[in-house]
Amino acid sequence: MSNYEQPGERREDPLKLLPFATNALFNSYDRQHEPICLPNTRVDLLQEIYNWSDGHDVRCIFWLNGLAGTGKSTIARTIARRYSERGHLGASFFFSRGVQDVSHAGRFFTSLAVQLSNQVPSLQHHISDAISKNKDIANQSLSDQWRQLIFHPLSKLNSNDSQRCYILIIDALDECDNEGHIRTILQLLAEARSLTTVRLRVFLTSRPEIPIRHGIFAIPQAEHQDFVLHGIDRTIVNHDIFLFLEYNLGTIGQEWTLGANWPGEEVLTQLVLYACGLFIWAETACRFIREGRRFARKRLDTILKGSSSAITVPEKHLSEIYLAVLKHSISPDYSEEEKEDLYSMLKKHARKCGSLTFTPFNLFIK
Repeated sequence: MSNYEQPGERREDPLKLLPFATNALFNSYDRQHEPICLPNTRVDLLQEIYNWSDGHDVRCIFWLNGLAGTGKSTIARTIARRYSERGHLGASFFFSRGVQDVSHAGRFFTSLAVQLSNQVPSLQHHISDAISKNKDIANQSLSDQWRQLIFHPLSKLNSNDSQRCYILIIDALDECDNEGHIRTILQLLAEARSLTTVRLRVFLTSRPEIPIRHGIFAIPQAEHQDFVLHGIDRTIVNHDIFLFLEYNLGTIGQEWTLGANWPGEEVLTQLVLYACGLFIWAETACRFIREGRRFARKRLDTILKGSSSAITVPEKHLSEIYLAVLKHSISPDYSEEEKEDLYSMLKKHARKCGSLTFTPFNLFIK
């Protein structure tokens, strides 16, 4: 007992010294209404991910990349839910640009460490010991945090745990606000392959932005598996979007007694075409219709007729997403002349995509 510790005084849990991003969890309170994949959707892709995670593939990282709105986060939540229920989810961290503690890496490794200590009881002592020896660890470099709070504690696990497998789910890494931190995180996570006391898998999603690509390609090919989400055959994607619309609009139809067959296969097929392979369009359209409540039927007609007001519905949401993507694709370090050159290039690309009606492209053309 310390000379300063009174009899009966309880020692503070060292883990409470670690900053923790509550919004980072896949099942956080603020994310509780965000969907997972419906049954019979994303079947082949999910099975490929499960085979990688559950098998003996030496590649410790699975990088799912795709354009904005293609459903990466929904897939990440589905995987996190599966492994959470099976007791194999080590930790999850869902980045979100501009949202408090999940838009930067300041609480990334500390949040992973807290979750791992809760999930793997035998880790608690090792992580707590590391904090006790270095109480300022949360203010130190990302590499020090990774090695002292996660890598070294995992290395100290009993060899009997070597058959245990845990997965880390990292969603939207591209939304971390520091490109240097993104590259550092990827570099450090790749070290998981050298762990012998436990099998640690890292599933991460992002848009295929330059910092991520450079970070991934700096890792030996033998250590990561890549999957391009927007490269999936369109017929498969359309099938999954059809099932998504059928389920959600069917639920709305039941709530407002719009008829057992509402909205019907023909309408669903038309909506699938409107979605152009983007799950986020379908999700936003369903939300718009649902929020119409007793006017759900009228709101669906608004989308189908393509009236001027419909452009403010799913398209407005998509515009905000793609404008954010475009804005963040232009580095503040560029000179004004370089920015103008990039805008000019984007305009030319937008004109080639003349069939797109998204506001951001129209803004660039103008």
